[in-house]
Amino acid sequence: MIGAETWTISGGRVLGPAPFLLAGIVNVTPDSFYDGGRHNAPAEAVAQALRLADEGAHILDIGGESTRPGAPEVGEAEELARVVPVLRELAAMPARTVDGLSGAFPILAVDTYKAKVAAASLDAGAAIINDVSACLFEPELLDVVAQYKPGYVLMHSLGKPGTMQQDPRYGNVVDEILAFFEERLAALTAAGVPEANIVLDPGIGFGKLLEHNLSILRGVERFGKLGRPVYMGLSNKAVWGMLLGLGPQERQHATAVATALLTARGVLVHRVHEVALARQAALVAQAITA
Repeated sequence: MIGAETWTISGGRVLGPAPFLLAGIVNVTPDSFYDGGRHNAPAEAVAQALRLADEGAHILDIGGESTRPGAPEVGEAEELARVVPVLRELAAMPARTVDGLSGAFPILAVDTYKAKVAAASLDAGAAIINDVSACLFEPELLDVVAQYKPGYVLMHSLGKPGTMQQDPRYGNVVDEILAFFEERLAALTAAGVPEANIVLDPGIGFGKLLEHNLSILRGVERFGKLGRPVYMGLSNKAVWGMLLGLGPQERQHATAVATALLTARGVLVHRVHEVALARQAALVAQAITA
């Protein structure tokens, strides 16, 4: 099994131990690969977030900039205008209890690598920063995370979204991601980020070809050597298109199967578009492996 079973977020709140946690994706963007433009306005994004909460999301992951391969960068002001109103409205909603777990849900996360967007989002009610950059695109983000001490998703990516899929190469992809995590964990903790606040995302599709993604999934238990939970984002991604010849709107069942398998193997957090389907898959895995 994998690493720790708990994750500390803003205010010292501890998530877990739990068989699984589901992070529902809310893209406030016109160009995300799966649902770009569907929830582009704040009111539509809030409505989608509430639907995912009704389906059992423990976390709502709000993103104002697409990180699909080849995506253009979004300016700081535009990203703030997209995500902060959504976070503020959701933060004012009544809290819920999910799966009998203690504490109020859903928890708000923001998907950003920008320091000012992260700080403003945390001030607006977010408790988790989901960062595709490992604090390398904007080093100032490290100061924000060290100051606020939110939950932090440390993700591996081979470069920025605009260029990451241009001929990615590895000797041994799992070994190299492990070395990357070790180096960035050391940098984060040295800056004052508690290790208990960090989870590890191997970055499926972020500078990886099909064989790299499959090697990561086959070897997912190896990330447990670092003692932190794994956060997995593989919902409807191109890995299923390459493996099965499916378009973006046809990958839900492949995602659910992978979610079940990874739940059974100890992955704690699953970032998904279809929360209800993922929850069914995870509950089946939990029942069979209990």
